[in-house]
Amino acid sequence: MILFLARHAESVLNHERRVNGDPSIPVPLTEHGRDEARLLGAQLANVELDLCVHTRFDRTRETAELALEGRHVPVEVVAGLDDIKIGRLDGEPLARYREVKHALGRKQPFPGGESLDAAALRYGDAFERMAGGGAERVLVVCHEIPVRYALNAAAGSADIDGPAHLIANATPYLFDERALERAADQIDALLGGT
Repeated sequence: MILFLARHAESVLNHERRVNGDPSIPVPLTEHGRDEARLLGAQLANVELDLCVHTRFDRTRETAELALEGRHVPVEVVAGLDDIKIGRLDGEPLARYREVKHALGRKQPFPGGESLDAAALRYGDAFERMAGGGAERVLVVCHEIPVRYALNAAAGSADIDGPAHLIANATPYLFDERALERAADQIDALLGGT
């Protein structure tokens, strides 16, 4: 199995430096984001894909559609890779989100949402299911945080937030089945007792 894990292309809220963790709120891509999604498609144009996975968020669906334009690739929605549920912080400036995140730490949930650790365990479960899913070549379009956690956990980091921290939009990161399993195992080892 080869998996191309990518953060969605630039959304309107990325551009406005605001946050969203509710998939029912429409957040489209910017024009620049649409160009990024098409470039992602060009980067993967010579790879036969068996499956494309995206989350319930418009920005991941739109990125996947533009990246796969003209191709017939089965698509699956995986809610387990949805962005972190930030509850009452939805729509707030990124700076406010970071302030609250810092105050809460990893274990306390966002007001009306979930904790960072709960989201990480959800991502680990999704990675484990994808590793055993049977598709050979998969494009996954999700969000910055699950990509970051996968990269760091697969590398064996004791901190899933680092060393890789800033994840570029619409950039494919390659994982084979063993790397994806390592990511899931490391997330569980670090946070499974929470």
